[in-house]
Amino acid sequence: MFKDFDRKIILRIIDANANRVKEGLRVCEETARFGLNSSTLTLQFKKIRHSLDDIINKLLGSKVNMILERSSDKDVGRKISRFEFRRSDLTDIFLANIQRVKESVRVLEELSKLKNRKAALRLKEARYRIYELEKIVVKRIRALHHSG
Repeated sequence: MFKDFDRKIILRIIDANANRVKEGLRVCEETARFGLNSSTLTLQFKKIRHSLDDIINKLLGSKVNMILERSSDKDVGRKISRFEFRRSDLTDIFLANIQRVKESVRVLEELSKLKNRKAALRLKEARYRIYELEKIVVKRIRALHHSG
């Protein structure tokens, strides 16, 4: 898979970012579903979430190894940021989560270059789809704010 020296570190990074991207996408999906009442956008977020899960599974072969390397209790980055509780509205929540998604996809893209160029390319394509979805959702939320 990966070089022995890097293996544990890489698996921990993939695990953290895979979880982060799927959690963030779920928040975005729920924003589209309940906030915008858009079945189209909801489905697009869901498809991306499932597509990323597929890429990660193919990259790793097994989630078990990734989970076994997890050490959430010792994660030095676990401390909650004071900014994490500063959300003023649905737009803030969406923007915080879509940013988390984009960053995590980029991390996964970079790490996949060590093992699987095809996965890296698929992640890059997903990242650009996410950029476009972000723009569409922000426009829709903005339109709702201006119409109400």
